[in-house]
Amino acid sequence: MKKLLLVAGIFLVLTAFKSDKPAYHLFNAKGKLVKYQKMINAAKTADVVFFGELHNNPIAHWLELEVTKSLYKARGGKIIEGAEMFERDNQLMLNEYLKGEITKTYFEQEARLWPNYKTDYKPLVEFAKKHHIPFIATNIPRRYAGIVYHHGFKALDSLSAEAKSYIAPLPIPYDPQLKCYKDMLTQMKLMGHGNPNFPKAQAIKDATMAASIAKYAGNGKLFIHYEGAYHSDFHQGIVWYLNKYKPGLKIVTISTVEQKDIDTLARKNLNRADFIIVVPNDMTTTY
Repeated sequence: MKKLLLVAGIFLVLTAFKSDKPAYHLFNAKGKLVKYQKMINAAKTADVVFFGELHNNPIAHWLELEVTKSLYKARGGKIIEGAEMFERDNQLMLNEYLKGEITKTYFEQEARLWPNYKTDYKPLVEFAKKHHIPFIATNIPRRYAGIVYHHGFKALDSLSAEAKSYIAPLPIPYDPQLKCYKDMLTQMKLMGHGNPNFPKAQAIKDATMAASIAKYAGNGKLFIHYEGAYHSDFHQGIVWYLNKYKPGLKIVTISTVEQKDIDTLARKNLNRADFIIVVPNDMTTTY
């Protein structure tokens, strides 16, 4: 009788787990299912953690905040936040808001915030404000990325010294054969928009974000950077530039992908990052 009850109990437990509906699964680069704490244990000893999100994915945004909280605790508050979603010429305004020198209303009206700021990025900024954490606006002002898109890198040479202060040091290194840029151009050609400057505009963003991070990374604090996953997937993009600007940093990458089946990491997503968050492809989006 005891054996029957034990078997019945195990069956009920397994049935309950089988019928569960997880919002995500977490894998390492080799496709092994891992627990959240294992990722935190790896990330807490890094100099830089790249959190690659899908911009409209609520699970990614929730986990960005949770990872930040966990690493803040693990590092005794010694962290820095930074994000693609804030452009370098808005750093002063961001600092003024974090210090309480300007109101939330002024900040949100005057900073060039993304449309999904209030739902997706405001919690990260408010966490920084509450705990007096530096928050770095890492990205190039979009108008300068636009110049590269239309006219190439050389067009940046004629900008003023002040304008160049918001951009990675010129001339930037650029490898058109780097897979992330090569694939981008191929995809654009398939769509009928084969502008060879398109991946260069991506590269100037990556380089500027990397230069921004390099200024603060490796100085005893953990730099957590939030960006679209394509900017750091396969250790390319920003990671490639950061390794050039400041080699020797310990870097941990996180990526977010969508799959129909989240129980196994798809082959195409192997080695995409050190840790890969797999979310159902029918997950509700934030926009």
